[in-house]
Amino acid sequence: MDNRSKQSMLDQAKQWVYDAGQLIRDMMEGPYQINTKKDHKDLVTEVDEATEQFLLNKIKTIYPDHQVMGEEGVGEDVESLEGTVWIIDPIDGTMNFVHQRRFFAISVGIYHEGIGEIGLIYDVMGDVMYEAARGQGAYKNRRRLQPLDQTKTLEDALIGLNNVWAMPNRRLKETTIHQLIAKAKGTRSYGSAALEFAFIAEGIIDAYVTMRLAPWDVAAGMILVNEVGGMTTQIDGSPLDLLQKNTVICANQAIHSELLTYIEPK
Repeated sequence: MDNRSKQSMLDQAKQWVYDAGQLIRDMMEGPYQINTKKDHKDLVTEVDEATEQFLLNKIKTIYPDHQVMGEEGVGEDVESLEGTVWIIDPIDGTMNFVHQRRFFAISVGIYHEGIGEIGLIYDVMGDVMYEAARGQGAYKNRRRLQPLDQTKTLEDALIGLNNVWAMPNRRLKETTIHQLIAKAKGTRSYGSAALEFAFIAEGIIDAYVTMRLAPWDVAAGMILVNEVGGMTTQIDGSPLDLLQKNTVICANQAIHSELLTYIEPK
């Protein structure tokens, strides 16, 4: 993808995301239906579905040959990252959206032949746009984000970590997580994977660890973090597969290497 077409696509996508944010804010003014997916903690609302449909319609009008993968199933059943693929989460942090009416984001990652080219994360209620285009840096509301501090150590790091992983669970040895919590400067949990990636790119947290994220949770954030010198892998250090769910460790390179020693699957 050449820089001219990438910039055009970035500008168009960003406007659509701003418009989708306004759609969400408008729908929040009235009653909306809330449903569950796999259990009572996995929520979806008609606002999620309407927002994803809005973005799909916009994309297909201008780019009919592009594939669209979305959390709510409005898009296509994407089986390959060949060509150009848009990976969308219309509301990342639906629990926050329902209960707090803030701390949620629209996440859009655009991949071309499997390479992340454009990432957008929009904090809807804060009206904050994080954006990145491959090779052109990452920005917050048009202010360029600085490269991550590669000298920062785990002892001085704030880590995005849900407390569920410090409790007995099926996926991870909680005893080593206890050691990680004791060593790090502190932990935080924001309830939105997209925002946690954006906060790493901004430098206000230093790492993010979780055991199961879908492609739409990470697609945009990985591009942002890459542009400031961070890295994202699975917990064994291997690359993420954007066609399935993954374990995730995201951080600057020095902290990332040390984090791998604390994350032990069961």
